[in-house]
Amino acid sequence: MAEQQAAEQFAIQRIYVKDISYESPNAPAIFRKEWQPAIQLDLDTRSEKLDENTFEVVLSLTVTARIEEEVAFLCEVQQAGIFSVPVLEDAQMAHMLASFCPNILFPYAREAVSNLVNRGTFPQLNLAPVNFDALFAQYVQKRQAEAQAQQGVELQS
Repeated sequence: MAEQQAAEQFAIQRIYVKDISYESPNAPAIFRKEWQPAIQLDLDTRSEKLDENTFEVVLSLTVTARIEEEVAFLCEVQQAGIFSVPVLEDAQMAHMLASFCPNILFPYAREAVSNLVNRGTFPQLNLAPVNFDALFAQYVQKRQAEAQAQQGVELQS
């Protein structure tokens, strides 16, 4: 009984950088410009089932800093983790893999981005926290609306 309870616990097996890239295509000329960049953050998550209760979750961040139309830097980080996840209902599993696990990975990805930007000798960049629960809720609402729209089209046919 104790073994079964232990097997059904959530656990982090490993957190690692899967891929990392940094570019400063307009250096050194960009250093002569006034530093008032427009920062764009794009993020994505994906997961892959490795075995019965083990999943790899990958959080991808792309940070682009522009001064006027010129790219100051482009930083891409894929922060990954291997997680043991107990058997859950589909909705709970989707929330776990698309929200809970990325919440764990984000501070590591944020640190990697900050370190890369620092190595490029740009001013400190601290990304604001991301509400993965809200992003997941928006995704679910969008999927439900698409499903309802699809049903409406089928009923009209």
